[in-house]
Amino acid sequence: MAAELVALKVDVIVAGATPAARAAKQATSTIPVVAVAMGDPVGDELVASLGSPGANVTGNTFLGPELVAKRLQLFRDAAPGFSRLAAIWHPGAYGERTMQGFLKESEATARKLGIELQLVQALYAADLENAFSAMTRWNADALIVLPSPMLFAEHRRIVELAARNRLPAMYQAREFVDAGGLMSYGANLADLNRRAATYVDKILKGAKPADLPVEQPTKFELLVNLKTARELGLTISREFLLIADEVIE
Repeated sequence: MAAELVALKVDVIVAGATPAARAAKQATSTIPVVAVAMGDPVGDELVASLGSPGANVTGNTFLGPELVAKRLQLFRDAAPGFSRLAAIWHPGAYGERTMQGFLKESEATARKLGIELQLVQALYAADLENAFSAMTRWNADALIVLPSPMLFAEHRRIVELAARNRLPAMYQAREFVDAGGLMSYGANLADLNRRAATYVDKILKGAKPADLPVEQPTKFELLVNLKTARELGLTISREFLLIADEVIE
């Protein structure tokens, strides 16, 4: 698909998430690429540095491995009763350095919090049923979904599987909570898409991607779905709900 766009000689390519940005960069070194919601653009070798991208790719990041510890800590604060946490992850979703960052941060934070962690792979959407079966066999009592464009695309199905298996879950994006997931913490992806439009505007007016710093989010939102908490038999403290940006009744 990236090669098709290059053959059409478009003025700018907008790439949704890291895998699409990597494909676009491999397909062209001259057409500007605006990448939305990258994980670790430096680690994934999409840009030379955040401040000076240096080539034809720029855009924004949702902050990948850096938010894992915060996400897990918030999850533990909201639901302190769990001790066996399953983490579903998608190998190859990002570059090797970024994926290792996700796994190492998850393992280190779980140890610090005294939580037993099981890493469960899902290479394809078809693997999700088996992944949840593996969690059940392991007697997981909570779930965290590590960032991945594929897993995000399957957010409704993942939420349904978590509900079916009665697993409280922490996600990285509000779309999971809107679909009935328990809670999420992360950047607003719709806002990142809107921000990317300003980069397209600047490039069409003559700016070079190499000179446009990669933008990092400055606001992260915490969402809690109280209806889901009640269905799971969880009581989330008033103190925790007060720090949430949005509570879905």
